[in-house]
Amino acid sequence: MKLGARMLKTGIAIIFALLIAELLHIPTPAFVGIAAIFAIQPTIYRSYLTVIEQIQGNILGAILAISFVLAFGNHILVIGLAAIIAIGIMVKFNLENAIRLALVTIVAVMAAPTEDFLNVALIRSSSILIGILSSFIVNLIFLPPKYETKLFHNISEVTENIIKWMRLSTRFASETGPLKKDLGNIKERITEINTLYAMFKEERRYFRKKEYAKIRKLVIYRQMIQVAQKGFDILKLQKQYENVLHQLPESLQNHTRNRLDFLLSYHEQLLMKFMGRVRQEVELVAFNYEEIEKDQLLDAFLKEVKKSDDVDEYQPYHLIHFLSLMIQYEEQLEHLEKLIRSLWKYHEKDLKVQ
Repeated sequence: MKLGARMLKTGIAIIFALLIAELLHIPTPAFVGIAAIFAIQPTIYRSYLTVIEQIQGNILGAILAISFVLAFGNHILVIGLAAIIAIGIMVKFNLENAIRLALVTIVAVMAAPTEDFLNVALIRSSSILIGILSSFIVNLIFLPPKYETKLFHNISEVTENIIKWMRLSTRFASETGPLKKDLGNIKERITEINTLYAMFKEERRYFRKKEYAKIRKLVIYRQMIQVAQKGFDILKLQKQYENVLHQLPESLQNHTRNRLDFLLSYHEQLLMKFMGRVRQEVELVAFNYEEIEKDQLLDAFLKEVKKSDDVDEYQPYHLIHFLSLMIQYEEQLEHLEKLIRSLWKYHEKDLKVQ
């Protein structure tokens, strides 16, 4: 089992909350520790939003609990009725994320002894509030998430894997079993990358200049994901249409292979350019491959499509589909290069991946 940062922070938050409860001599430290569990979130911004909601839920729960006990007593049926009303109010005001904590507050307050009830109720609701704030402080200080680093590394790893398989597939050298397994893994990784992108997007910057740089980075990372997705789509078609592509004339196979090698090399160099390993004034070219122009490849494919009157009536459409994806892949790569150039032009000092 992998021990993640969120697990560690949850443990630290409980320890921190209980220490505060001990220092303040709070008679019900268990409620402080329980409340600390609810506010830990994967991003600081999400933690901030959660704390606001939890505080609102705690206050609402405390007010309802005290009102119901004073009006109707603390019979278990009354506690259940107060919980139902609290849920209804919180759903009405879009505070669903704080419902569980509000219910904890209601039960904790309404289960308090009737003697000196108000004093005990205030202590218990305040204890829960302290637990919430303790959790937020831990989330703010300990192990702050670095989603940009994770995002870029994941994009790089997935891209490298896609490029490796595409190069093998263009030479009809890939084994079906391992490729099929890796296609499933790559699909899952792309889903994870989109989740990391959403997390990075939620992170906030406190200086306007850095916020502008982050906005440009978000656009670039989104484009990197789209480019990787296009490469993945081509890889899936290479597997799906392997027999069709293998039946193409040798000259067209060579042209297709050279064009794809050119684009794959271009893709690799773009990632290196983003990291600053390639000088920005250098024009990106495929150093190791002869470039086959788009027009040449298009003419060769169309010629093959026109003469495709074999048994498989869908073969021409398969070829057009494959060529279309290659063109889209190239367009996305060119757009990515423009975005990277723009980023380096205006935000060179902010380009260190956090």
